[in-house]
Amino acid sequence: MGGEVQVRATTQADHEAFVRAALPAFGTVPDETPRAKQWWHALEMDRGLVVEDDGRLVATTGAYTFDLTVPGGRQVPVAGVTCVSVLPTHRRRGLFTALMRRQVQDLRVRGEAVAVLLASEATIYRRCGYGPATTAQTWTVETARGAFLEPVTDDGSLELSDRRDAAAVMAEVYDAWARVRHGALGRPARHWEAGAGMPPVSTEHRFVVVHRDADGAPDGYASYAIHDDRAGGNGRTLVVDEVVAPQERVRAVLARYCLDHDLVDAVRFARVAVDDPLRWRLADVRAAQTVRSTDWLWVRLLDVPAALVARGYTGSGRLVLQVEDAFCPDLSGTFTLDVEDGEPKCARVEDATPDLRLDVADLGSTYLGGVSFTGLVLGGRVTESTPGAAALADRLFTTSTAPLCLSWF
Repeated sequence: MGGEVQVRATTQADHEAFVRAALPAFGTVPDETPRAKQWWHALEMDRGLVVEDDGRLVATTGAYTFDLTVPGGRQVPVAGVTCVSVLPTHRRRGLFTALMRRQVQDLRVRGEAVAVLLASEATIYRRCGYGPATTAQTWTVETARGAFLEPVTDDGSLELSDRRDAAAVMAEVYDAWARVRHGALGRPARHWEAGAGMPPVSTEHRFVVVHRDADGAPDGYASYAIHDDRAGGNGRTLVVDEVVAPQERVRAVLARYCLDHDLVDAVRFARVAVDDPLRWRLADVRAAQTVRSTDWLWVRLLDVPAALVARGYTGSGRLVLQVEDAFCPDLSGTFTLDVEDGEPKCARVEDATPDLRLDVADLGSTYLGGVSFTGLVLGGRVTESTPGAAALADRLFTTSTAPLCLSWF
């Protein structure tokens, strides 16, 4: 192919070709099994973009329609960018840049102020204005060291089920949790129905223990499987996909269930927040071993004023932010953020002297309260023009808990 890259929107008729074009970039071959096909059932083909070469799709990107819970408790419509791919035969031709730039334009036309993604590589998406905003950790606790310092009192009950029978309950509880946990993405009903995702959204077998309150209403669950590696000398491990409950006490009850499971040598908790209080419930705080820590949800602001007024803040203060957006220069600008008792106003200005100068990707990193402005100043990513501005920004943007996203997409 030669000349200017031509990007076009997809339709439902492109679904099969879209999937087949996306897979090779990730080193994945087409899988015709029902389980593999489930992952793609929720693709929103009216949100896809592709590049063609002689009638064949050679580059793709897409987006899901999600709600993101932001600090302050509001749920903001966002685009969940997915399936960003370029065939290995067509690399270094500007296809990725053309697709991502067109996508930003399309998302703005749709009125979405924020886009999010899970980054397969940590460098390429910064160029497009995305910054890592949440961290996910995996902890392993040996059951022999899993005693709590203090018992957890509970007047509810536990009920053992599986993914098939508990899907509706999990969807209900997850929605209640996502509404109160900043960083969480809503899970559309079509994802649960299609099994489009990783367990427990997929229909792959999982044990599901459901917690019910004293009135019998479900208010928490843990999804898990047991892996037997005794032949390899590692014993039996109970692997928890997620523990979900709006109330922390219920999460503790479910964690206790997992740690007390018979014939299990260790429990692995996947995708826990960096400040998960489970560590402090353990009598031996060293028992919770962090075996993996990685960036998870990346955030890009598409409309700085709209995005900043969508979230809540702590206290009062005024900042002038000079935001650079090299990927989409028309989005660059200087903005005032005025917060009074947690309520924000934000506007573009022309002649104000900035307190902080930063890239749009770094503003995305701070958006959910999981990354501090002071840390970015010390790391050389943000310039503090007014002494104390970073500390003020930290006070305004701070949250009492770390943001957490459990979703794969």
